Amino acid sequence: MASWNSVEMEIAYQVLGWLAFFSWSFSFYPQVILNFKRKSVVGLNFDFLVLNLTKHSSYLIYNAGLFFSKAIQRQYHNKYGHDQMIPVAPSDVAFSMHAVTLTVLTLFQVLMYDRGNQKVSKTCISITSIIWLSALVCVIVAWPKHSWLWLVSVFNTIQVVMTAIKYTPQAFMNCRRKSTVGWSIGNILLDLTGSLLNFVQMALQSIDQGINVL
Repeated sequence: MASWNSVEMEIAYQVLGWLAFFSWSFSFYPQVILNFKRKSVVGLNFDFLVLNLTKHSSYLIYNAGLFFSKAIQRQYHNKYGHDQMIPVAPSDVAFSMHAVTLTVLTLFQVLMYDRGNQKVSKTCISITSIIWLSALVCVIVAWPKHSWLWLVSVFNTIQVVMTAIKYTPQAFMNCRRKSTVGWSIGNILLDLTGSLLNFVQMALQSIDQGINVL
C-alpha cells in the first residue's frame, strides 16, 4: 500500500482537497439561489446544465470506482506500481455526489420556473447521446475481461472533455444576448477557485511520490 513520504505534504494535500471540495460545492448554490429568487431560469443555458450533468456523473463513476472498488485498485497498482497512491481522495467522492445532486436540483428548477422560449439544443442532445451510447459500448467491451480500470478511465476522459466544452453554450448565449442576467458569476469564481486548489493538490501528490521514485 503506497504511503506519503512527507507528513507535511499529506496534511497540505488533505486541507487543499477539502478547500477545493467546499469551493466547488458552494459554486452550485449562487445559481440555485438566483433561480429561486427570480422564480425564473431565463438566462441560464440548458445545454450547460445537460453537459454539466454528464460531466459530474462521469466524474462520480470514476471517483467512486477508484475509491471503493478493490478490484479497480488492484488493477491500478498492477499497471502503475504498488508504490503509487490511488489518485482519488474522500473529498473527490464527496464532491462528485454533491455535484450530481445539485445539478439535478437545478434541472428541476428548469421544469418548475419560467424558462421563456429556452430549450436544450439538438446539438447538445446529439453530443450527450453519442457520449452515453459510447460509454455503454465501453461497458459491454470491458465486461468480459473485467477491464474496470480502463472503463473508469474512459469515464474520466468523458468528464475532462465535458469540462472543456460545458461553458461554451453559456458563453455564446451571454454574447448573443449582450447580457449575463440570469447567470450567476459566483458559479464561475468558485469553480475557478476550486480548480486552482485541486491543481495544487495534485501537484503536491506528484512531488511527494516523485521523491519516492528518486
